Amino acid sequence: MPRASAARYHVYVVELDDRVWNAARFRRCNPGYRLGMPFVYVGMTGLDPDLRFDRHKAGIQANAYVQEYGLRLRPDLYAVYNPMPYRAAVEMEVELGIALREKGYGVWQA
Repeated sequence: MPRASAARYHVYVVELDDRVWNAARFRRCNPGYRLGMPFVYVGMTGLDPDLRFDRHKAGIQANAYVQEYGLRLRPDLYAVYNPMPYRAAVEMEVELGIALREKGYGVWQA
């Protein structure tokens, strides 16, 4: 049985301001975006997602899109998965991004 301490990683989703759509690189990576759907950043961390979001906004190991356009965390899209072991979090970050893209979200992943 795995140690409880091993399940200390989190996936998280940050809602991004609609202005992120003005970034050509973001648009190119989201050809299947459906008008009216949210724009989000999907990440993985060993920190609490609230702390990780604060660090993005402060420019500490920040993703540029989250730092400039990050509005709020969207725990409704990720809380059910957390916490988990490292490997599961790495896989879930990718799977969650794919699932949200399939629903028409505009998604950025580091």
